[in-house]
Amino acid sequence: MSKGAAVSSSAAFPVEGGCACRAVRYRLESGPLFVHCCHCRWCQRESGASFALNALIEADRVTLLGDEPEVVLTPSQSGKGQKIARCPKCRVAVWSNYAGAGDAIRFVRVGTLDAPDRLKPDIHIFTSSKQPWVVLSPDVPAVPEFYRIGERWPEESLQRRRALVAAAAGGPSGSGGG
Repeated sequence: MSKGAAVSSSAAFPVEGGCACRAVRYRLESGPLFVHCCHCRWCQRESGASFALNALIEADRVTLLGDEPEVVLTPSQSGKGQKIARCPKCRVAVWSNYAGAGDAIRFVRVGTLDAPDRLKPDIHIFTSSKQPWVVLSPDVPAVPEFYRIGERWPEESLQRRRALVAAAAGGPSGSGGG
């Protein structure tokens, strides 16, 4: 299996986004780790659309420029729940944090970017439950459920992920105390 290509050149960043009323504003300081187009039924229900397009990025690379979003705890397919960050005024969801990735990685809603067309999906996931009338591009990998990150993410993103894991473990070697 081939690894994903870089989402965008680093010259294209930072980019800004926010909610509909512009109270919650943010800036992505770098390109995301990877962009998922998720077709699972949970994402369909939560977004009210046929899929959710999420840019996975380290939380410390998302700079808040406006009001603090309100975090709403919601159920998830895994049973571990997710935290959805919403504007407290217009209620638009700007990102989520899932239990599996913790607070270190944000799943930024690509549609909330000022220029959402700058981030195309790197992969379509959970296509086994996609709407039958959604036609997928043959240029973007698609998998019936999830995938092995090491087989799909570009090397730079894997290095960034390893740094997050090491930091969570207490240091660069991953052998931090506790």
